[in-house]
Amino acid sequence: MLDLKFVLDNIELVEANCRNRNVSSHVIENIQAIRETAERRKAVLQAVEETRRKQNEIAQATGREKDPAKRNEFVEEGKRLKQGMSAQEEELKAFDAQLKEQLGTLPNLTHPDAPIAPTEDGSIELRRVGTPRKFDFKPKDHVEIGKSLDLIDFGGGAKVSGTGFYFLKNDAVLLDLALQQFAMSKLVKYGFTPIVTPDLARVSILEGIGFNPRGAETQVYSVENTDLCLIGTAEITLGGMHADEIIDEAKLPMKYVGLSHCFRTEAGAAGRASRGLYRVHQFTKVEMFAFTQGTLEASGAMHQEILKIEEEIFSELGIPYLVLDICSGDLGGPAYRKFDLEAWMPGRGEAGEYGEVTSTSDCTDYQARRLNIRYKPSGQKGTKFVHTLNGTAVALSRAIIAILENYQRADGLVDVPEVLKPYLGKDVIGSLAH
Repeated sequence: MLDLKFVLDNIELVEANCRNRNVSSHVIENIQAIRETAERRKAVLQAVEETRRKQNEIAQATGREKDPAKRNEFVEEGKRLKQGMSAQEEELKAFDAQLKEQLGTLPNLTHPDAPIAPTEDGSIELRRVGTPRKFDFKPKDHVEIGKSLDLIDFGGGAKVSGTGFYFLKNDAVLLDLALQQFAMSKLVKYGFTPIVTPDLARVSILEGIGFNPRGAETQVYSVENTDLCLIGTAEITLGGMHADEIIDEAKLPMKYVGLSHCFRTEAGAAGRASRGLYRVHQFTKVEMFAFTQGTLEASGAMHQEILKIEEEIFSELGIPYLVLDICSGDLGGPAYRKFDLEAWMPGRGEAGEYGEVTSTSDCTDYQARRLNIRYKPSGQKGTKFVHTLNGTAVALSRAIIAILENYQRADGLVDVPEVLKPYLGKDVIGSLAH
């Protein structure tokens, strides 16, 4: 969340940022409500401080007083002040909780170089890498390939778990595992600590990361009669791992690569572009997460490093892609700046389209404030909030789409990308030959 003092000192800037990010009018109204709540809290705080001053005076007077009757009067006055102080402190806690809730609705600030536009159409293409393959046959989409080679069973998934679930089978399983090993090995070489995270997290952790775990619009599955939710990304668990901690500055930046299952309700998703594996309720993901020193320079440099790794992965897989600088209206609440990679998918749409395969966000101190993750800068008094960043290394379901569709052959089989052959153990998907 944003710093309260910053919001109060920059009301107009915060309001303009909210409009640029296309948030609801209710959120913008909250900015004025925050100022009113802060003023009321300030009045109560002043009353608390005045009561404490009187308590000190009474305590000193009681210690000096020799007359028992007078001493009793001072003791009674002290009790009365204590009761009043208790009520004032409860009121102060209520205002603190209200401010936290109101501040929690505000999105992060926006990087000055991010495109300003209300919808995703305003995102800017930064570059294209690779040339889409020209087929001498009509390419199939991954659903057709998966069916013909017995790689993906959507019918069985729907029968067992419902629409949007699936079974991976045969070489698709080997491809999934090969992608995991490829991504993990690369990230470890870049100094990321490998982690297998829990698939469940507490509501407080989801809220700290910036997810809405409850309500009609949530994309998160909740476990009934508990405070647990199935995670939609390892960003949640990796970010929550250091909640309420003070990190040794010498350990920064801390870089993790997490492997987890991801669960999303995908409410409202529909259409051919979302069919098959593109938008499902469960998938596996290799996710990067980093904690840096609390400066825009530190997190900005890490953001570029994560983006470079994402591009390297898809370049080595031989998949054409483009990079988008995401506009203000399409940024998630915690993101200060976000880049997406969209990979070429020949079977998508009528004649092939690019589809999102990775994203990386610099969240500055927005998540760290909510999760209370700090460090002590050397040579300075007190602590400072770290900056957090996340980035997809590989979302397995979408990477599988890109590989099956880009590497398909006229005979119906699928070539294995050169970089994956050592991990997968064969050269051709759908073939018995190893």
